[in-house]
Amino acid sequence: MAVHGAFAALAGKVEYLPETLAWNIQPGALHVARDGVARKLPFDAIILATGATDRLLPVPGWTRPGVYSLGGAQVSLKAQACAIGAKVAFLGTGPLLYLVASQYLKAGAEVAAVLDTSPNAARFKALPLMASRPELLVKGAALLWKLRRAGVPILRGVTPIAIEGDAEQGVTGLRVKDAQGRERQFGADAVAMGWHLRPETQLADLAGCAFEHDALSGLWMAKMEPDGRTGVKGVYLAGDSARILGADGAEIAGRLAASSVLMDLGIAVPVAEVTELHARRAVMDRFRRGLLKAFPWPGHLAAAVPDDTLLCRCEAITAGELRRSASALGAPEVNRAKALTRVGMGRCQGRYCGPAGQEVLAAARGVPLPEVGRLRGQAPVKPLSIATIAEDA
Repeated sequence: MAVHGAFAALAGKVEYLPETLAWNIQPGALHVARDGVARKLPFDAIILATGATDRLLPVPGWTRPGVYSLGGAQVSLKAQACAIGAKVAFLGTGPLLYLVASQYLKAGAEVAAVLDTSPNAARFKALPLMASRPELLVKGAALLWKLRRAGVPILRGVTPIAIEGDAEQGVTGLRVKDAQGRERQFGADAVAMGWHLRPETQLADLAGCAFEHDALSGLWMAKMEPDGRTGVKGVYLAGDSARILGADGAEIAGRLAASSVLMDLGIAVPVAEVTELHARRAVMDRFRRGLLKAFPWPGHLAAAVPDDTLLCRCEAITAGELRRSASALGAPEVNRAKALTRVGMGRCQGRYCGPAGQEVLAAARGVPLPEVGRLRGQAPVKPLSIATIAEDA
């Protein structure tokens, strides 16, 4: 509420453009579209706070009607007051898995099971890092207690086998192997799945920011300083598009980036306040690293997805076709594989197939994950209507 209040107080001093798509960026100009009209917004400095999207793992049957991302399931509940099903199974890993499951339970939906791919041992190893924010550990324990009290089956260290169902009925159930290797089946009419979040980096890429591979998350991140500065003059990063630190961490990152902009423009900012923000951000980054250790991305599962499983939904490319690009066609990295197979060439531009596709290609070639690179951003970063016209037209 404080953030909204502060923004409302500035209403007469800023140009606010809601429901606007930022679809490209060039030196000194951001390209946007609103109400069917495209225009350029010139800038001396820009803070990119483009957020994040769900990180998904292809599972046989994940394209069936009734399968949603965790974020989509949460939006359905919070924005439309609508559950994705009457009996929902939750699959993935990370705090959001337990949060959304508990929200569905509270809303009256039946939670068939919470199925976490992370092993129990990982949580204990991550405790020293996660102890930096004990209040969040308490909240997480409370969510687990509510789910267990309601009798919800919670399995850790699972290996997904398949989401069952058909095109007419949609989802009818979910099969996994538990940590002991035993096959388990859970009846459900919907599945919500997700493995943390992945930063939206397309605009940072088009702006010329350098990238580095983060071994802990298995993702490519735009290189930046903790204060939001990038290697590109006038381009700053904040929020989940930079590092996923949570809502309060995004506020701190935004204030640090804004302070950097002011300082670079020759405007003084309180040094003590910036120092305090850096200290708070460091604590949140420590907790972030703890979460990634406690709930690791199961790259081994992505690399082993069956050949006939649809990997790229936009272009209907299977994991086998991507493997063939490496073996039979000799694709050395993901952009070459994209050119040969069209994987990641659809409207989502690899947002959902990209991370898993990199794992598949690296395993097929027998090389470390960073060696296969990352899918490069292309404009428009999201689809533009063909009816969009330029402002000066």
